[in-house]
Amino acid sequence: MASSSSFELRHRRPQSTAEPSDPDDLTPQQRKSANGEPSMEIGWGIPFIVLIFARIVSARSNLIHDCDETFNYWEPLHYLLYKSGFQTWEYSSEFSLRSYLYILLHALAAAPASWWFGVEQKVRVFYFLRLILGLASTISETALIVAVSSKYGRRLAISTLLLLAFTSGCFIASTSFLPSTFSMYAITLASAALLFERPALSVSVAAIGVLLGWPFSILTAVPLVIYALSTGNFKRVFWSGAITSIGVMVLSVLTDYYYYGRWTSSVLNLLLYNVAGGGGSHLYGVEGPLFYLRNGFNNFNFALVFALLFFPIMLITKKKDSVPLTVVVSPVYLWLTFMSLQPHKEES
Repeated sequence: MASSSSFELRHRRPQSTAEPSDPDDLTPQQRKSANGEPSMEIGWGIPFIVLIFARIVSARSNLIHDCDETFNYWEPLHYLLYKSGFQTWEYSSEFSLRSYLYILLHALAAAPASWWFGVEQKVRVFYFLRLILGLASTISETALIVAVSSKYGRRLAISTLLLLAFTSGCFIASTSFLPSTFSMYAITLASAALLFERPALSVSVAAIGVLLGWPFSILTAVPLVIYALSTGNFKRVFWSGAITSIGVMVLSVLTDYYYYGRWTSSVLNLLLYNVAGGGGSHLYGVEGPLFYLRNGFNNFNFALVFALLFFPIMLITKKKDSVPLTVVVSPVYLWLTFMSLQPHKEES
């Protein structure tokens, strides 16, 4: 009898380990196993290949859609590379609205091509730098796709890959020589770091994008920073962002001093000029509050609709582990709301 009882106990014990009946109680890894895809996360290879092909096409065929790209960025870059170029009023020492640090970063990337091809083949230098921009876009977007795959599975990652590869907005922005494009790279990488549960890295990368790229992109960084500070090691995240911000600002001020011949900060000058008065941006044209919705639909079509529906759907479904993804998507709401209220519309 004792032998029989012990046999029954050994036989029944494994059956008492019940699995969670509610799929929402499963971790992302358990949910993947339950769906029959235990380790089928998307790696770096396929997204990189798909996106680099799309970005090469963009580098070769994308138009220059913004006059600022020509006169505020390509011309100063030409000056740094070849010692000649037109100067806009934003680059005069009187206003000092544009940072030479951003131009210098691209000059370092384009310098090898300018030395190799010489003065007679500047067009090749133009396309070389565009390929570098496309590569930067590909790396940041691939990181985001892998992060989404790791945390939420293949289906959402594949959808993200398709949207990034085939929407016209990404095609245009990915290889445009504009500070907003640099900020796009940085915020994309920061979002990936957040999903990889690297909050300190996320905040540092976001800070670089805001201060070295387009200061107004701080709107898109705010949700990432708040979430990183509230969920990560506060002291580590705070000091990571603070040290990175101070370092970028010091480099920016030193670079501006060298090129403008006086102590100034182009980052602060740009913010004061546009926010504290005197910007007069309405002189360059005004549009109604629906401009960005129309423009966004032209550039991203149903992807914009999905993004706008995301938050209501999350409130209704109450999916587990949706908070980080909500934080990553939330800049869409902040950006559309704030920018749509401004009379002058640009950088879309």
